[in-house]
Amino acid sequence: MKVIPEINRKLAEARKRLGVDHHVMATLLGLGPEGAEKVKLWEHGKGGKITPTKQKAIEGLPIKIPYKDTCKKPAFRFIDLFAGIGGIRLPFQEAGGRCVFTAEIDKHSKITYAANFGEVPEKDGDITKFASSEIPRHDVLLAGFPCQAFSQAGKKQGFFDTRGTMFFEIQRILAMHHPKAFLLENVKQLKGHDKQRTLKTIMAILRGEASVEIPEDVHLSKEARASLGTKLNYDVDFEVLRARDFGVPQIRERIYIVGIRRDKDAPSNHVRIKEMFHRVNENYRSKVPLKDILIDDPERTLDFTISDKLWTGHKERKKRNRANGKGFGYSLFDHRSEYCSTMSARYYKDGSEILIDQSDLGRNPRKLLPEEARALQGFPEEFVIDQVGKPQLYKQFGNSVAVPVIRAIASEMLKEANIRTRKT
Repeated sequence: MKVIPEINRKLAEARKRLGVDHHVMATLLGLGPEGAEKVKLWEHGKGGKITPTKQKAIEGLPIKIPYKDTCKKPAFRFIDLFAGIGGIRLPFQEAGGRCVFTAEIDKHSKITYAANFGEVPEKDGDITKFASSEIPRHDVLLAGFPCQAFSQAGKKQGFFDTRGTMFFEIQRILAMHHPKAFLLENVKQLKGHDKQRTLKTIMAILRGEASVEIPEDVHLSKEARASLGTKLNYDVDFEVLRARDFGVPQIRERIYIVGIRRDKDAPSNHVRIKEMFHRVNENYRSKVPLKDILIDDPERTLDFTISDKLWTGHKERKKRNRANGKGFGYSLFDHRSEYCSTMSARYYKDGSEILIDQSDLGRNPRKLLPEEARALQGFPEEFVIDQVGKPQLYKQFGNSVAVPVIRAIASEMLKEANIRTRKT
């Protein structure tokens, strides 16, 4: 009888403990879903020797999957498109919803998603590879669709950027499934992109007031192009909300678009969505000072202190920019600050937008700790953040939503759409 090495046994025990399948375990180990067969072989002492790197990954697997869906009778069903690490999903799952489909292509985000929800998307998470008929029936569509095409950091090409055309993948799914409600999230700059024409077009499409023609040389999936003329039937409006108004100490302005399906032959009533956002603003506001999320531990924060070279570079760059009439440069905060700047996906590079002052310790400023970045976006402490490296983690939180804002919208949106929740 073949003796199975201890590390192989640990792998099998960890998968059983976490209650995940071979595809999820392969993702957690950085093998990707295609590595499922390798995991199966390893569990039986086959497939070759496990490398030291993978041994370390096995040893570092989470103790449990904190947000694994174990609800036997979900109150409603939703899909999570361009899911990132699941910031939009969390509040809807809390409300009693079951996620029946996920799409996310970033391999590092999929690791964090798997560590927290015990699921990974199929077909590499590429939404363009799925026919709408392959997507399960759902009551709510959620999508933090790619923002680089509209953001200040991107080239701002809008629909004619490949990432911008992802909106039409959402449209084709809405046209096929007609869910009761949807929530879309994007950067604030979408509101003013192309002299506001881009947002006006999006709103007209979602409201069923217009269709759009996309040039043949712009890449779209066949189904998305075929559905361009399909009229939708939703009451829709948008609001720009600041995360700092909803219990997290960063500015983070984002645009949120909510649609509620109209009853058959009912007249349009977009005002009700505006009124819904008014309730969100009136009933869910709270303020949390920056000091409440900062960790006061000189030993713990030492490794996050920036170097003399980087600190000098930040100061010199800010001096040059001011001389040229520009406001770009580092931003310094401390325990007296009410809130900080918006954390971006590039935070891992130099931390310039949010540096924490440490002059009282005689040190250069420091970057946020991973736990602080998690709190800054309103994720709970149980949310697993140690399955990817720090650069990727900062990038993930910089790309994520502020969870308390989504929670506030979800509460009112589900009520407005008459969708049963765990509470009701």
